[in-house]
Amino acid sequence: MTGYAARPPSRVLGVDPGLTRCGLGVVEGVPGRPPRLVATGVVRTGADEDIAARLLAIEQEIERWLTEYQPDTVAVERVFAQQNVRTVMGTAQAGAVAIVCAARRGLPVALHTPSEVKAAVTGSGRADKEQVTVMVMRLLRLTERPRPADAADALALAICHLWRAPAMQARLARAATAPAAVTATRADTRGRA
Repeated sequence: MTGYAARPPSRVLGVDPGLTRCGLGVVEGVPGRPPRLVATGVVRTGADEDIAARLLAIEQEIERWLTEYQPDTVAVERVFAQQNVRTVMGTAQAGAVAIVCAARRGLPVALHTPSEVKAAVTGSGRADKEQVTVMVMRLLRLTERPRPADAADALALAICHLWRAPAMQARLARAATAPAAVTATRADTRGRA
């Protein structure tokens, strides 16, 4: 018998936000074990379409995925600074749609940077897209690469969160109990004075 408590499998929807291609991927599993692929796909919208129609199409598809696959958590790529402001804005808008969809259902949302995802999946925060895709294929035991790359990135996000969630929860729990412990220590030392 090991010292680890048995955990029920968790299901994570990974969202690689984008206006033209928004990658979606659902995996299921427990930390420290190879995850299982549930579904992967991409929401596509035309660059010539109205922004409101594009965001609505993304929202409707994410809602459909949330209903169909019933994830426990939604992991979204954190927007990082780029020189192309238009690309950053579109990515941020699509990511916000995913966050709102999850919040509407009371699902927890986790944001992961691209380097966190790369490090979790490949062991290096500087891995390129090809390395991430190859590791996603290995981890999920896929014979074909998820296409387009946005689908592989969404799966990588979901895997990253699945594996990192326990450490993140432990860190949050420690942070929440730390102020109480400091207050208790201060009260104890005042009582002795």
